[in-house]
Amino acid sequence: MSGRLSTVYNIVGNLAAVLALLASGPMTERLTPRQIFFLAAALMLSLFAFGFWKPSSVFSHTYDNPLARGSTFLGDVRRLVRHKAIYPALLINFLWFFNPGLNTPMQFHLTEHLHASDATYSFYLGAFIAAIIPMMFVYGFLCTRVPAKNILWWSTIVGVCQLIPLAFIRTADMAVPLAVLMGLSVGMAVAAYYELAMRSCPPSLQGTMMMLTIALGFISQRGSDLLGAKIYESSPDYGFLYCVIATTAVYLLILPTIPRIPKHLIATADGQPNPALDAALIP
Repeated sequence: MSGRLSTVYNIVGNLAAVLALLASGPMTERLTPRQIFFLAAALMLSLFAFGFWKPSSVFSHTYDNPLARGSTFLGDVRRLVRHKAIYPALLINFLWFFNPGLNTPMQFHLTEHLHASDATYSFYLGAFIAAIIPMMFVYGFLCTRVPAKNILWWSTIVGVCQLIPLAFIRTADMAVPLAVLMGLSVGMAVAAYYELAMRSCPPSLQGTMMMLTIALGFISQRGSDLLGAKIYESSPDYGFLYCVIATTAVYLLILPTIPRIPKHLIATADGQPNPALDAALIP
């Protein structure tokens, strides 16, 4: 159920992000940085309570399955590194989250060039992520009916163009409507790439593989923010346009990576029998 699991994971995560972004705009205008820092710290501290919540459906008999016991730490590392199927999935997720025009440069462009308020950027990003969520539901419906390969190609081709509308922003009022259009164009790709990571991981190392995928995504995002800021300030008039072009060029690299994915991993829809995949997962 990797497709449906990816759908649920992304819907919940993006819903939380939308609520945070809608709150952050007014917060920046009404609270001091010190107050915001302590409020964020208190919210993060609440996660401490989840360390004591161990649902039996998740944690009971987790390691009874021989495939879940692994070997030694070094043995598992070797098994992960030698599992060639993970590399296309990791590379695609890295490229997808490397977007030097989406975050920091867009904030600079809105506040400095278009003279919008700080809250406008929060509403723009909130609208973008909110528009992703309906497409997650569409993905959850399609993934059980259409082979993963087809959805990967469709969603990537559409998602490559997601930042192009930003090149046509002339006023701050255009940011939110264009953000909705962008979100609708990328929602299925986000779910498809996470499902690909789940399908690609070796037996008993699913947690490790997903941590690699998520960590790589954060590293990619923050690295692209740094690069995007450099590109933006390289030209007062065309810096943001260069950021959009750079992001689109990176996304285009995903297309030649898809054929490198082992065919048996993406040959079936979610939940359909896949003898080739079962043979690869069961030693």
